[in-house]
Amino acid sequence: MQPRSSAQPGPSLPSAALAGAVDLAAVKARSEAAARAAEAPAPSPGGYVVDVTEETFQAEVLDRSFQVPVLIDLWADWCQPCKQLSPVLERLAVEGNGAWVLAKIDVDANPRIQQALQVQSIPTIFAVISGQLVPGFAGALPEPQVREFIDAVLKAAAQAGLTGAAAGSGPQQHAEAGAQPDDVAQEPSDPRLDAAEQYLEQGDFDAAIQQYEAILAAEPNHPYAALALPRVQLMRRVTEADDGAVARADAAPADVAAQLAAADDELANGAVDAALQRLIAAVRRSAGDERAALRERLLEYFAILGPDDPAVGPARRDLANALF
Repeated sequence: MQPRSSAQPGPSLPSAALAGAVDLAAVKARSEAAARAAEAPAPSPGGYVVDVTEETFQAEVLDRSFQVPVLIDLWADWCQPCKQLSPVLERLAVEGNGAWVLAKIDVDANPRIQQALQVQSIPTIFAVISGQLVPGFAGALPEPQVREFIDAVLKAAAQAGLTGAAAGSGPQQHAEAGAQPDDVAQEPSDPRLDAAEQYLEQGDFDAAIQQYEAILAAEPNHPYAALALPRVQLMRRVTEADDGAVARADAAPADVAAQLAAADDELANGAVDAALQRLIAAVRRSAGDERAALRERLLEYFAILGPDDPAVGPARRDLANALF
């Protein structure tokens, strides 16, 4: 799963985290959000479906996600597919008996959340695990596929070391998912991931990267480390960079190093399309090792964003056209 992080405390929306890119400040503030979550009461039995606004997003979604996974349902009154999907999600949330929480967000009443999440259509579903946004799906999927997604979220939460369960959760089994709330609650944390996060909280990106690389050397398909590593590598590069990267790159289009640095800056600040198109344009102008470096960085960005990010599909096609 992705790095277990959170947004800075306060009422404002964490735009970089919600953009689905990389939230550098979020990782540094993880311990604060986790502490808030530990102090906050868990949802009461029957309170597993909550209406969320821009003002309550921090507490009800980000902070809550350090206790249990939170699924975000973006909907609107005029959306007919939403009227098909939302009742299914609400029923499954109650059936889950506290293994996860459903956060319903009316996009008409909360347009900033829709904009920050770069949502193009509704219904759209995301998951949040320990403060980290996880791409979900768009459209009213059949119930069996919705259950499969929930099952995957619960397993990912367990792998990420999320061991809490909402108050009142019991042994009721999640139908067709094969997972019980108590199973998730008893999943042990991974000390290797805990060590990596400790390094991140200390600002030691080199040590965190080495830790994730060691995990991947032992388990090449480890779902958390495989996504955490490129994010932390980006964090290290951006942290070490100085100001003015975008301006320097705009002034020197042929400077590949400048383009890479500017794209890192744009991606870290949520300007996903700008970062991808900058590197694709540089690929068209380059050759040899420089082109290979640009391609490698784009593939890294695709891994960071995830296959369900709306910018990834078009960017992959543009990259293929630029290369061939």
